Amino acid sequence: MLIVFQLLSGQALTRVFFQITFGVRQGSVLAPFLFAVYVDDIAAQRRFGCNAAVILYADDILLISQSITELQRMLSFCEIELQWLDVSINTSKSGCIRIGKRYYVGCANITTSEGIALQWLKEIHYLGNYIVNARLFKCSTSKCKRSFFRAVNAIFGKVGRVASEEVFLHLLFSKCVPVLMYGLEWYNLNASDLKSLDFTVTRVLMKLFRTSNIDIINDCVHFFDIKLPSTLWQQRANRFCNRNYTRNNNKICHLMSGL
Repeated sequence: MLIVFQLLSGQALTRVFFQITFGVRQGSVLAPFLFAVYVDDIAAQRRFGCNAAVILYADDILLISQSITELQRMLSFCEIELQWLDVSINTSKSGCIRIGKRYYVGCANITTSEGIALQWLKEIHYLGNYIVNARLFKCSTSKCKRSFFRAVNAIFGKVGRVASEEVFLHLLFSKCVPVLMYGLEWYNLNASDLKSLDFTVTRVLMKLFRTSNIDIINDCVHFFDIKLPSTLWQQRANRFCNRNYTRNNNKICHLMSGL
C-alpha cells in the first residue's frame, strides 16, 4: 500500500511517498480478529481473583468484580497492558455500574492513572444492549422500542396506505422487528418484559388495521401467521443456547446443553 502526501511549501508542491508493509484496511473482515489477538494479553494474564472477570470484544472491555478495590486494581492493570500496546482508554466513553442488593448506595470513585474519575452510571451501553443498575441483572428495552418506532414510522411514511398489508408486514418483520429484538436472546426476559414487547408490535398492528379491538388484532395475528416478539425471543434464545453450549468442548457446557 502506498500513501501519498501533498505538502505545500511556499509556491512549490512536494509529494512524499512511503510504503506500509503491514496492517489491514479499516473495516476489513480480518480487522476485528487481528485486534482481538492484539489485545489478548489482557485476558491471558491470570492476575485477577476468582471473583473477577474480564470480557473482551474487539475494543470493548468489560471488567466485572465483587469489590471496589478489586475493580480499581483490574483497571490499573488494564491501563498498564494497554500502554504497553500503545492504546489508551477513552474515559469519556467509560463508566461504572453497580448491580446487587445495594445497587442504590453510592460507591467510591474508580480513577485512572491520570487521576480521572469514572462516573457511576444508572445505565451503560454495551454491544448494542443497555444494562441498568438494579437488584438483579437487567437490560432496558426502552431505547430498542424507540428505535423500533422510528423505523416503523420511516417505512409507514414512505409506503403508508399505498402498499398492501402483506407488503407492510413483510417490511415490518424484516426491517423493524430485528431492531427491537437485537441482542435479547442472551438475556432472561420475564413475563412482564415479553408482554411489553408484544404490545409494542400490537400497537403497530392497531395502526395498520385501523382498530383498537384486541380480538380483531388476535384474528389478524392468526390469519396472517404473525409471530409476536415473545415467540421470536423463545426461538432465538433456544437457538443461541444450543449453538453456544453444544459446540463447546467444556464439560460444564455439555451438561448445560443436556439440561
